[in-house]
Amino acid sequence: MGAILGVIFHFIGGFASGSFYIPYKKVKGWAWESYWIIGGLFSWLIVPPLAAWLTIPDFGSIISSTDFSVLKWTFIMGVLWGIGGLTYGLGVRYLGVSLGSSIILGLCSVFGSLVPSIYYDVFPTAGKDTITDLFSQRWGQFVLLGLLVCVIGIIICGKAGAMKDRDLAGQQTTEANKEFKIGLGLLVAIISGVLSACFSFGIEAGSQMASVANEHWKAAHPGEGEFLYRNNVVYVVLLWGGLTTNFIWCMILNARNKTFKNYTDGKSPLARNYLFSALAGTTWFLQFFFYGMGESKLGNGASSWILHMAFIILVANAWGLVLNEWKGVSRKTKNAIIIGILVILASVLIVGYGNSLKPDPATTLRQDTERPIYRI
Repeated sequence: MGAILGVIFHFIGGFASGSFYIPYKKVKGWAWESYWIIGGLFSWLIVPPLAAWLTIPDFGSIISSTDFSVLKWTFIMGVLWGIGGLTYGLGVRYLGVSLGSSIILGLCSVFGSLVPSIYYDVFPTAGKDTITDLFSQRWGQFVLLGLLVCVIGIIICGKAGAMKDRDLAGQQTTEANKEFKIGLGLLVAIISGVLSACFSFGIEAGSQMASVANEHWKAAHPGEGEFLYRNNVVYVVLLWGGLTTNFIWCMILNARNKTFKNYTDGKSPLARNYLFSALAGTTWFLQFFFYGMGESKLGNGASSWILHMAFIILVANAWGLVLNEWKGVSRKTKNAIIIGILVILASVLIVGYGNSLKPDPATTLRQDTERPIYRI
């Protein structure tokens, strides 16, 4: 029953992540930077402390008593990750929900897996896998194979995007395709994929706060295991960094494009725009809630991440069909994007299989108590 609940929670989290951009489609008369930052205020400033307040008693005192260096690095990683989040929004804007999400999430899988392992090879940390582990162990080799297959899938999706660009040339574009820009979209997608790894570094940097929250909860609930929502206090600081990046950039765009008037312009449906932007931002944050719940039920962080990514890709592409993002293109182009998506999903399954081969830490510890154990 626990595994079934884990899959359900991951589906809900994946649905939230794959669907968060849809409410933005309902915003009318506002520039992208205006509705993006309003949604971001909910994603990064309003909802995270509300979630922490609901789940972690006196979370503010945990933050205030944390070393400045911990807060600083958590915030800095949030700033860098914020650039990845900003370019994710731009990637979906220029490539569409279907193609953009497939390419960006594929890149997130690759860089999110490789960048931390390379870092931990240079700076060894107990409990973390290194790139050497990936190359030298059978489970790691399957993970690398899956990442290679993922890159192939990304290339196929990129090719499909170029084919779509040619198919739409000279045609009257639909509402879903009016901002399609393959070159710019691929550039921001690559940036988003590379910087996505900074989120995991941010959680690592703020782990001291999570540990304090975990110990307080375990003291109040003896014998009930680990605290499911311990990272909620880390998200507060980490997402401040994401807000900083996005706020600065959106204000620059508001000034450059003279779109500050969007926020008060009575000619646009203000109440509707604020409501749908808030809904998008809140939906984006919900993925963390349900991801943590799913991981607690399945008991394997790596496999949970793979399942989560697969659901996001499937949901995002379902929305792509609903929004007619592939309307007006040839059957050959449609077949190319379908093949690309299937290859990315196959890579997810290969990586998941590789992680399933990883020795159980408790078993390994019993066999060799003197050897340090590393795990993602």
